[in-house]
Amino acid sequence: MTQAPSTALDTSCPECGAEVPGGREACQRLFDEILAREFGDYRYARMHRLTVDVYSLQHPAEYMRSAKSYAAHLTGMYAALNEGGAAETNRAVQQWLNGPKAFPRPGDPAPRQRGALTILHIHGAVDPEEYVRRIREWAVATWEAWRDYHQMAQQWVEQATANRPDRQT
Repeated sequence: MTQAPSTALDTSCPECGAEVPGGREACQRLFDEILAREFGDYRYARMHRLTVDVYSLQHPAEYMRSAKSYAAHLTGMYAALNEGGAAETNRAVQQWLNGPKAFPRPGDPAPRQRGALTILHIHGAVDPEEYVRRIREWAVATWEAWRDYHQMAQQWVEQATANRPDRQT
């Protein structure tokens, strides 16, 4: 289903529900401000991957159009929340997804409610420690909304890391 473009009269983002005058475009501006903060200050940059994955899960119409993007963002969240954000896992998934890979995009629609917290939760953080805490809270709330996809994400991580030396038995 295609969303109608938002207008200045919209009071919330139609994808994540953030109460922001200007709707989807205003929500995107908040995300862009967050990214600028992460790129401009190393103390915030360490959360970049998780920030992008959470925002993507809350805005799948824009950021999860293909099966590969679905897999990348779901496995990124899985790695961050179940494996401590293992960089090795994310690298393995990137290699696994690189090149021609044929697998279907999940047919089920994204959850209608995509988490109790939105970009507004992190936008107001005043220092790096609060920012990290809020990103993790936002991630947990979003991941819970996507609970029907947890097993799929785990299976993709297992496939991507099957040949990693530390995963060998």
